[in-house]
Amino acid sequence: MALFTPVLLAGLIAAAGAAGLPAAAAGAAAMNGGDGAPIGEALAPSTGEQKALCDWLVRKGAVFYGAWWCPACFQQKNLFGKEAGNRLPYVECDRDASGRSRCQEAAVRVYPTWVLNGQRREGVQTLEELKAWSGFPGGDHAGH
Repeated sequence: MALFTPVLLAGLIAAAGAAGLPAAAAGAAAMNGGDGAPIGEALAPSTGEQKALCDWLVRKGAVFYGAWWCPACFQQKNLFGKEAGNRLPYVECDRDASGRSRCQEAAVRVYPTWVLNGQRREGVQTLEELKAWSGFPGGDHAGH
């Protein structure tokens, strides 16, 4: 049961955010701890599949736009686990003028927003949706 505790906790945090509870946004900001990480850090380690998809998205030039206070952005990042989540091609839209400018130039309207090859996906995307959208090669990388 201990193996599922971080995932369960992360799910509860995400669920609280989806319910619109302000504590979820505050929790994500507190988890940042000022260490430069733009949004809260995932609690569970990344699987091989999550790392492979993250690397693929980076190589393909995908961009994930979000905001440090956005519970859905934390939920999106958490789908990749800790290591891959920290390597996502993320642009913070609401911490400084540079980020706000990049997001305005990209016409970001909602968080999270993914952009790849001129196409966009808005809202939280499952790993399967991101695989299909990005043309991720190969089969199941879980456990590798």
